[in-house]
Amino acid sequence: MSAPVVQGWCPGAHRPMMSGDGLVVRVRPRLARLTAEQTMGLCDLAERFGNGTIDLTNRANLQLRGVAEADHQSLLAELAALNLLDAEPGIEVRRNILVSPLYQAGDLTARLAQELIDRLAELPALPAKFGFAIDTGPERLLAGNSADIRLETRPEGLILRADGANTGRLVQEPEAIDQLIALAAWFAQTYTPETRRMSRVVSVLPPEWQGAAPGSIGPPLRPGPCDPGKLYGAAFGQLPAHALKDLIAQSGAVALRVTPWRLILLEGGAAIPAPAFVTDGTDPLMITDACPGAPYCPQAQVETRDIARALAARVPGSLHVSGCAKGCARIGPADVTLIGNAGRFDLVKQGRAGDEPCQTGLTEETLMNMDFT
Repeated sequence: MSAPVVQGWCPGAHRPMMSGDGLVVRVRPRLARLTAEQTMGLCDLAERFGNGTIDLTNRANLQLRGVAEADHQSLLAELAALNLLDAEPGIEVRRNILVSPLYQAGDLTARLAQELIDRLAELPALPAKFGFAIDTGPERLLAGNSADIRLETRPEGLILRADGANTGRLVQEPEAIDQLIALAAWFAQTYTPETRRMSRVVSVLPPEWQGAAPGSIGPPLRPGPCDPGKLYGAAFGQLPAHALKDLIAQSGAVALRVTPWRLILLEGGAAIPAPAFVTDGTDPLMITDACPGAPYCPQAQVETRDIARALAARVPGSLHVSGCAKGCARIGPADVTLIGNAGRFDLVKQGRAGDEPCQTGLTEETLMNMDFT
């Protein structure tokens, strides 16, 4: 199997990525939130310019797929009209910010995230995937998600923590973003082409950035009611545009928040049946990951999502079906990982897509008759 090509950057709106079905155009909602009007407008754009589906990413962004190159500029104009586009492409690239989704308007999380957005131009030049997490609720929710610099809380107050370090630096809110920019500047002066993430250089982190342990980690979110509204799951992170538009309109929700866990949160509104979405927290699809696969990704060597859906209830624990060895859909290990290889599947147990398989050359028929226990 030939080695998959790692792009080293993520698509944006201004700089989309070509895939097997057209351009992938990423939309980065500010504070992970779209108003109801923005959400319904984006649904219309997904049907008009894309394949009719909006994808959730593990960085809590939204993607339109299948966009024709000739339509890109027209799509940008429509996104700008919805206030879903940064006027400056350089700011879009820097706005790689995860926000704990249970924040309340005007609370600490919202204030810190907005200040960081307002001051992105002050950041030094950083690698393309370098990101930030504002995880300042009562319990940490983003500890398992990709970020290089984290703002977190503990009983004594705010902590600024470099990813990979067990402890961070106590800071006060008025200085928090100043210190975040200073830590980013230290990283910018320290990293090399081989160490482009904070966790790769944390071994030489100066002691002044360490010492204070972060607070406890909260339980993972599941579909169902929560303080700001109701959470709905999206199998494989796919949001059918027509169904999402109907859900917003019929529920009366005022806004939608996106998360990095294939969950959307509808602010306000009534709880209504939503057959196109996952509403049962025990549904095995919520712990099943699958990339778009062939033919939508040019590097994928198998179709992925039909087999993932068929196997989800038969695999004890988490399942990851990857079209190639990159494993884009799931960064961490899964109980069972299947990797596309020349039209068949390799099997990894308790590992990642790039790990050494315990079985190779499996057909779909073999997998459907396999005992995974």
